[in-house]
Amino acid sequence: MQASVDWGPTKHCLDENSPPITLTGVPAGTVTLDIRMKDLDYLRYPHGGGKVAYAGQSQLPYGAFRYKGPCPPNVSHLYEFTIRALDAAGKELATAKTKKRFP
Repeated sequence: MQASVDWGPTKHCLDENSPPITLTGVPAGTVTLDIRMKDLDYLRYPHGGGKVAYAGQSQLPYGAFRYKGPCPPNVSHLYEFTIRALDAAGKELATAKTKKRFP
């Protein structure tokens, strides 16, 4: 499984809407995507993430889940997204990680 993130309409600091995420190779049997974001330049900030029902879509739109959006002070920070594909029992079928700088 692979993923990519496009900050797109993401606003600096005040945006609780997730960015658009593109997915490929999501395994059969996936019913939920568990998505988490962390700031690799400031690991102590809890950005969190969310769970999204999966029905075969290759794109998660802006605002698919709520989280604490990026808020680097005055320099660019590197963010890592971890996307886990889960089956109906909650078993992890695959994991994808992708990194993107903001802004």
